[in-house]
Amino acid sequence: MAKLYFKFGAMGCSKTAQALITKFNYEERGMKVLLLKPAIDDREGDALVRSRIGLEAPCVMTKETDNLYQLYEKSYSDCNVIIVDECQFLQTEQVDQLGDIVLEKNIPVLCFGLGTDFTTHLFPGSKRLFEIAESITEIKSVCRCGAKATVNARFDDNGHVVFSGDQICIGGNNRYEAMCRRCWIKIRKKQEEEGIRS
Repeated sequence: MAKLYFKFGAMGCSKTAQALITKFNYEERGMKVLLLKPAIDDREGDALVRSRIGLEAPCVMTKETDNLYQLYEKSYSDCNVIIVDECQFLQTEQVDQLGDIVLEKNIPVLCFGLGTDFTTHLFPGSKRLFEIAESITEIKSVCRCGAKATVNARFDDNGHVVFSGDQICIGGNNRYEAMCRRCWIKIRKKQEEEGIRS
């Protein structure tokens, strides 16, 4: 039986690389893969998934208004598996649509993405995946101190960690760093003591 998989972790834990390796493994066995990515993440330009270690593959970009079930049925029903990168940016309904593909079409769907934002709150897409995915796996990464990284710390243009703002701010290593919650709170207290408001 096919499953809806959610593979999550903090930034820098190689989620995208693992998504692309998974795609390669399916294709090496002669299976057709539908690789999706929400269009809001436009760092790599149009229709491309690229990892920090240099792996890349063309993908189908999805808009917030796209019905993923209908997209699959209309244009990609010959695919054997669906892989989604940056799944935290999916709409709640889109996660449900992917779940319907799993249940009704018996097609596995593997979603790779963040669990929480820079304030440690769940993204709507991730929240729904935690609620309905049949398989949930954490991909671990490491803080500078050596502890497990769980927080996606966001930095402003002056190098200060920010603790408020819009949930979505697209960026990579220039804007975010994965760290443990202890280090994140320590930085917050230090910035508050120094009168830095972020």
